[in-house]
Amino acid sequence: MLRGSETERESGAKPDKGGGVAAVERAFAILNAFRVSDTSLTLNEIALRTGMYKSTILRLIATLVQEHCMVRLDDGSYQLGSMLLHWGGLYQAALRLDDHVPPILRRLVQETEEGASFFTREGNLRVCLFRVDSPRSIRDHIRTGDLLPLDRGAAGRVLASFDRTYTPPESFPANPCIVTVGEREPDIAAIAAPVFGPLDSLRGALAVSGPAARFSNDLLPSLRQAVLRAAADLTRRLGGDATRLEHERVGSLTTV
Repeated sequence: MLRGSETERESGAKPDKGGGVAAVERAFAILNAFRVSDTSLTLNEIALRTGMYKSTILRLIATLVQEHCMVRLDDGSYQLGSMLLHWGGLYQAALRLDDHVPPILRRLVQETEEGASFFTREGNLRVCLFRVDSPRSIRDHIRTGDLLPLDRGAAGRVLASFDRTYTPPESFPANPCIVTVGEREPDIAAIAAPVFGPLDSLRGALAVSGPAARFSNDLLPSLRQAVLRAAADLTRRLGGDATRLEHERVGSLTTV
C-alpha cells in the first residue's frame, strides 16, 4: 500500500513546488517524449524517455487517448493525436499570420534560392511557425513546429535582441540583421531580421538558411537586402512601422 505522500504524487491532485499540477506535467512529459523522427512509440520507449512508471503512463495515456491527444495503434504502440494539430491550427489562427507570412516566404525563396522560415519566441526557445524549403537538393532541413535554441542561430539571436512588447528607439540594436555561420549546425549559415506589428511589438524573426558555402562574403549583401525587404514588407502587412528596417538596408551587418 502507498503511504500518503506517495498517493499524492501518483494522483497528481496537488500542485508541485513549482506551482504546476503534477499529473498535467506528467501528461505533457509523455507528449514531449515524441521526436521528429518518431512515427510511434511503445510503452517501454515512453517509460525510458520520461522516467515514469508504466502504470502511471497507462493511466495518463487513457485520458490523452480519450481527448484525442494520442492514438493507440493495433500493434500496441502510440502516436500523437489529431487534437494537437487542431491546437496548432488555433494557435496560428490566433496570431493571424497565415494570410501574410507564406507569400513573403515564397517570394524570399524565389529571390535567394535558400530556405525561408518565420520564427516566434517561446520562453527560452524559438518555434518555426512557417517554412518554405529551398528548391535546391542540398539545403537546411527545418520543419514547421520545430523548437530550436534561442541562443544559437540568426533568428534566435534576433528574437533575443528585442523586447516582445515594445522596443524604444534608443534600445533598437545598431545591427538588427544578424548572420550566423555554423552556430546551430556545422556548415549551416543563416541571416535573419525582426518583424514588427502595431506599436513596435515584435511579431517574430524572418530568416533564410542554407549551406555556409552559399553564404559567401560576395553574396551576403544581396541576401541581407532580400531578407530586410521581406521583413519590412511583412512588418507593413502586420501593421508595424517598417521605417527602421528600410533604413537598415544601407547599414552594416553583424556576423556571428
